[in-house]
Amino acid sequence: MNLFRRPLHILAAAALVFGTSAIAQQTPPKPVPNPPPAPAAVAVPVPPPPDVDAKTWVLMDYATGQILAAKDPDERVVPASITKVMTDYVVSAQIASGKIHLTDPVTISEHAWRAGGAGTDGSTSFLKLNSQVPLKDLLYGMIIQSGNDAAIALAEHTAGSEDTFANLMNAYAKQLGMVNTHFANASGYPVDNHYTTAHDIAILTRALIHDYPDDYAISAIKEFEWNGIKQGNRNTLLWRDPSVDGVKTGHTAEAGFCLDASAKHGDQRMIAIVMGSSSEKGRADAAMALLNYGFRFFETHKLYEAGKALTSPRLWKGEDDQIPLGVTQDVLVTVKTGDYEKLKATMDIPSTLIAPFKKGQQVGTLHIAQDGQTVMDVPLVALNDAPQGGFFKRLWDTILLWFHGSGKK
Repeated sequence: MNLFRRPLHILAAAALVFGTSAIAQQTPPKPVPNPPPAPAAVAVPVPPPPDVDAKTWVLMDYATGQILAAKDPDERVVPASITKVMTDYVVSAQIASGKIHLTDPVTISEHAWRAGGAGTDGSTSFLKLNSQVPLKDLLYGMIIQSGNDAAIALAEHTAGSEDTFANLMNAYAKQLGMVNTHFANASGYPVDNHYTTAHDIAILTRALIHDYPDDYAISAIKEFEWNGIKQGNRNTLLWRDPSVDGVKTGHTAEAGFCLDASAKHGDQRMIAIVMGSSSEKGRADAAMALLNYGFRFFETHKLYEAGKALTSPRLWKGEDDQIPLGVTQDVLVTVKTGDYEKLKATMDIPSTLIAPFKKGQQVGTLHIAQDGQTVMDVPLVALNDAPQGGFFKRLWDTILLWFHGSGKK
């Protein structure tokens, strides 16, 4: 019997296993998708991902963070202006913490003006030397116009200097789990020891969308005017497909043409990272092909709901005789279209649970697998406090445990 066909409210009975085994394996219920998918007359095969114009690329499902397809996802590459996604993340984090504010006047330093201004051959917001610009306008200039001067000015205002800001970028990168990334500046200007990977940029993009959605929304704006100069967003997919709402482009001779793109169809969002394409059109075509592939051939399901008991095994020496176990966050999984029924779940729980337990304390592990391969492991936690029972309750359970243990010898 496929355990996933049981509805969520029908819980598996908790089986207590005695003896020398340390772990009792149980099968949790699996909800029927809502609405249930219509049975297909003919199974639709899932083809391999498209062969796109890029040195390295990643397709990620936003809801789960699963990598659905990739080419050399952990190869270190030069990020060019994709760097500004991290600059945006750091600035947004500092705004959220109250350290800086959207209304702050920011003075445009000589460094920002010379290294990122109109006198350079890079992207610029045409900021005037020694002028004061509201921080909000600098964010727009950096995200929409890809202004290097705006990025440097934001970095200096946030951390005092661009070098110090780069240290802050690396601290956030480590916190997010970007293990193959190191930043040396805020704009993406090519320098030594400044690198990332398509996988790390996907992780960063998912965090930006989740943590700072209002700021992320800026990347969907198609044009911005500053200093009398109107510039369009370099992400051409914003005009090609209305489901695309971000994120950032990049280009240098060494990096090639890069694009961090995201789109949403209904409740499903995909993230496509394309690094090292041969042209502006090539990066847009590549990202669009990957996004379409994700939406067409993958589906996300909620398997278990946070805070709902999946099982209630026997609890010894406690005030109650059972302890409800569940997950702290909704368990989501993304699979190829038609593969939902192939998922299998089991729970590993110690065969003897003795009070006390605290709410949120991990008691076991929920395993999700497909075709014998682990998809994810999720902690099973106590959903309520489970304090010890009184003296006579503990004494009685001690006697029962002794007899059960003796019976197994």
